[in-house]
Amino acid sequence: MRIAQVAPLYESVPPKLYGGTERVVSWLTEELVRDGHEVTLFASGDSLTTARLVAPCKKALRLDPDCVDQVAHHIIMLDQVFSEEKNFDIIHYHVDYLHFPFSRQHQVATVTTLHGSLDLPDLVPVYQHFKAVPVISISDAQREPIPWANWQGTVHHGMPRNYFPLGNGKGGYLAFLGRTSPEKGLDQAIEIAKRAGVPLKIAAKIDRVDVGYFEAVIEPMLDHPLIEFIGEIGQSEKGAFLGNAAGLLFPINWREPFGLVMIEAMACGTPVIAYPMGSVPEVIQDGITGFLVHDVEGALKAVNRLGEINRRKCQWQCEQYFNAERMAQDYLNIYRRMTRSESPSIPVSDGVLSCLKIASHNSTT
Repeated sequence: MRIAQVAPLYESVPPKLYGGTERVVSWLTEELVRDGHEVTLFASGDSLTTARLVAPCKKALRLDPDCVDQVAHHIIMLDQVFSEEKNFDIIHYHVDYLHFPFSRQHQVATVTTLHGSLDLPDLVPVYQHFKAVPVISISDAQREPIPWANWQGTVHHGMPRNYFPLGNGKGGYLAFLGRTSPEKGLDQAIEIAKRAGVPLKIAAKIDRVDVGYFEAVIEPMLDHPLIEFIGEIGQSEKGAFLGNAAGLLFPINWREPFGLVMIEAMACGTPVIAYPMGSVPEVIQDGITGFLVHDVEGALKAVNRLGEINRRKCQWQCEQYFNAERMAQDYLNIYRRMTRSESPSIPVSDGVLSCLKIASHNSTT
């Protein structure tokens, strides 16, 4: 197939430091190319890909000190996509709803993976107005705020096999990896580590919008011998950071759309202690790849049980269900269905099918 992947321009593909959507787009793009498809990637000029790259800007916008208006570059990219649409069988967008006003003008099939949370009140009228636009969810839980959208399937993220080596957890610390925003629960992670008497290493990005929260809430909590704030790390550092950890803390307090860090930890064999909100129950198998807990007290009990998790089995579960080949095939199934019909029916969620397969496997082990 001739496929266009349209990525956000905030980070390169793959990102040099923090970045979830762009990393997934990279994994998908490279897998599609390996599978023999003709792929064009619309992304920042500092992206690395085996696909044909079309770059509306020279480098990722978040790391460009000269970039003031990030939307301007995305508008240029959308025009580039439209000017080339006859070269594609399908255009796959990853830029939220930015292109929706132009969607009716396309003469080829298009689909959009929604990577963010959908529970903001301002989003409801947008998706109601563009109700016909075909969209894909990254977890079944992500759909809950707008179940009536034109869902074409759920495709859980998948990463390349052997992406990280199996870790042994000998560092003996708990890990937190992500953003310092309130919904990610870093304050809870620090409390859990302090009360458990276990070191916590924090590899976290501080977005500009989160500076006030970080300075007011998080920074005062860092003055403790068990707590080490490392800051934002790149992909080359993640394997050792996660693999040496006894466990990953993921005490979120929002409807998590997916939570890429969970499968990154699992890929290292590192179990995850998480609050079961949003997608978490679709990703973590309680007692197999981690523990689902509801509060700090439950997390403290789980910390004491981390040794019960078989790290090799944890890694195997990740490679079995969250691999790039499966992700690419799920997307290809949707692409082929959509290119065969102008009005594709809404299918049974691929995410539900994945969960059924996992449950079936667990019942026999």
